Amino acid sequence: MMEFTEPFKQTGPCCFSPNARYLAVAVDYRLVIRDVLSFKVVQLFSCMDKISYIEWALDSEYILCGLYKKPMIQAWSLAQPEWTCKIDEGPAGIAYARWSPDSRHILTTSEFQLRLTVWSLLNTACIHVQWPKHASKGVSFTKDGSFAAICTRRDCKDYVNLISCQTWEIMGVFAVDTLDLADVEWSPDDTAIVIWDSPLEYKVLIYSLDGRCLSKYQAYESGLGVKSVSWSPNGQSLAVGSYDQMLRVLNHLTWKVFAEFMHLSTVRAPCSAAVFKEVDEPLQLDMSDLSLTDDFTQHNSEYGPQGLIDVRYDVMELPITLPFQKPPADKPNPKQGIGIMSWSKDSQYICTRNDSMPTVLWIWDMNHLELAAILVQKDPIRTAAWDPTCTRLVLCTGTSHLYMWTPSGAYCVNVPLPQFSVMDLKWDFNGSCLLLKDKELFCCAAVPLLPDSNSDYSSDD
Repeated sequence: MMEFTEPFKQTGPCCFSPNARYLAVAVDYRLVIRDVLSFKVVQLFSCMDKISYIEWALDSEYILCGLYKKPMIQAWSLAQPEWTCKIDEGPAGIAYARWSPDSRHILTTSEFQLRLTVWSLLNTACIHVQWPKHASKGVSFTKDGSFAAICTRRDCKDYVNLISCQTWEIMGVFAVDTLDLADVEWSPDDTAIVIWDSPLEYKVLIYSLDGRCLSKYQAYESGLGVKSVSWSPNGQSLAVGSYDQMLRVLNHLTWKVFAEFMHLSTVRAPCSAAVFKEVDEPLQLDMSDLSLTDDFTQHNSEYGPQGLIDVRYDVMELPITLPFQKPPADKPNPKQGIGIMSWSKDSQYICTRNDSMPTVLWIWDMNHLELAAILVQKDPIRTAAWDPTCTRLVLCTGTSHLYMWTPSGAYCVNVPLPQFSVMDLKWDFNGSCLLLKDKELFCCAAVPLLPDSNSDYSSDD
């Protein structure tokens, strides 16, 4: 059984602290900090304008708010509520801000990517990096927090700047072989950097820390290219989702593709995947012996049709034809290709959504290199998120239900709040609590531990 809190107001960003003790919620210009266990308000901060973005420092002691209309940044301390820090770049503006791994520096990117500035909370020093490639992308930190890779562009070429997060000095700069660099990501073991090109040029490049190109991967030449890239948590695989509706997985030793998964609109045997289809049907209630007062009937009618509908998964037989939307050929950013792609914590599974089949979630077994399950929803999948502690996937589709999958099956959970539609969801960092967001409300759900996480995930399931 899942337990839900009452709904609370929010006007945008909400996020759990990295130590999983607090929940920060933006309500217009106020930043509300709640205790995750009691849900009591522990701090209330008033910013100078409406909050567009919030991010916790890694040590959970500080939190920054992006007031992008102003545009400025305000940072707050949980330990010293009277302390605040304001960052204003003047006419250059601020397009994005993030914490450094040491939780004592803030990196801001100005409008038009003129410069990236590192601001210290310890002294008044600040360091500038000219011409950052992107506002929110193009910056990645090593897992141990020692180095940052910051992408810049000058003279029509893309560069990677390796910067020490202790001294903030540039340790090295190298040009990369991209037409229009999209993003950068350190490998989980901090030994390599992956860079990928914009969708117009299919290119995935792996670089060593001294700027040597270890591998260049190009699946095809014509057509839109890479849509999503993700390292497996164990660092042994790199998943690349493309506009051609395929998922390709590269090995970290040879950088060669060892798995290619197609998202076909018809799934036929032989296929060992379980196919779960969401179905809803009116609840058959025999009310002949009940006498209902007018008050009760009026109260219940506020719940709308949702309250009288039973939602569940049916297991479908193969072959099955999946709902498919062909995107118009004359529009930019077509709704096709791998738009959602996420690894389970143990790197054993990866879930994907092909955007031309927005109601279908695919779950691939990376140990057996095969399709493990297909979830066919009634509505487009908005968010899918793995439990950070075990192999459990939760998704939402903008309805009053949550949908869960584990290797032993799939099930639907009703959110028992009137007129609450789950538009987005986030796990806390220890997998015990889910944040569920509607348009102007949020609630939290306490998630029970899975009964026996080891035996549940044997390969025989």
